[in-house]
Amino acid sequence: MKYISTFFIGLLFSFGLIISGMINPTKVLGFLDLFGQWDPSLAFVMGGAVLVTTVGYRLLLPKDKPMFAEKFSHPTRTDIDTPLIVGPALFGIGWGLVGLCPGPAFAAFAATPKTVLVFFVAMVLGMYLARSSWAKNLFIKTRTA
Repeated sequence: MKYISTFFIGLLFSFGLIISGMINPTKVLGFLDLFGQWDPSLAFVMGGAVLVTTVGYRLLLPKDKPMFAEKFSHPTRTDIDTPLIVGPALFGIGWGLVGLCPGPAFAAFAATPKTVLVFFVAMVLGMYLARSSWAKNLFIKTRTA
């Protein structure tokens, strides 16, 4: 049941991205263009997402456990290390240059694969490399220090 619910939640998320136009990189880049022709619609999408998430957390956190898991999985690390800084920086640079991040890229690839093929392949390769031993060795000193 866990995988079925995960699939339908992902499907709902994808439909939301498509309906809101967030799989269109020009719409995202329009939001990031503060000094040009700024498009504030992404702010409304994000605001709606924050509202839904806030209500969801208020309803779910008082429960003993989630519906389809043994326990809640809350982050335990509180330190700030190099991967924590580099990862979001790369994410932001990529988002600002291309206008896509992983969620919308998956939805865009499913809807219009030819338009995002190069980005999608580069993104999947980057995800693979980030989990590789090469990337882990690159940041080994900060994790053990």
